[in-house]
Amino acid sequence: MTGESEQTDQYVPSGFGCYTYALKNYAKFTGRARRREYWMFILFNFVIGFFLGIIDSLLGTYNAETQVGLLGALYGLFVLIPSIALGVRRLHDIGRTGWWLLIGFIPFIGAIVLLIFFVLDSREEGSKYGPPRK
Repeated sequence: MTGESEQTDQYVPSGFGCYTYALKNYAKFTGRARRREYWMFILFNFVIGFFLGIIDSLLGTYNAETQVGLLGALYGLFVLIPSIALGVRRLHDIGRTGWWLLIGFIPFIGAIVLLIFFVLDSREEGSKYGPPRK
């Protein structure tokens, strides 16, 4: 039987499993994350944030001035580190270092560059970040 770390690296989740897999590996900044894994996590975050916004409005915990609700803010803090870790693993999958996430601090241009990186297909060959997960 293979070791736990080898098994985890080769596991390729689908659907909601991508979301839970990212949360289980919330502080894992090594390895690679496939494109589907990243975008499914983003999709579920968007859906959950949308419903939390509705619940915040119904409960009266939404502040119109700051455009932030209490539940949405707590959820944002909850997924902050898993989102960063998944972004780093996604950059590893295309052969880039995780430090490229910092380009996101450059207004507009940084977001476009990261978007392009995140939609690129995985590198087929192995790299210093591990073997491909396809």
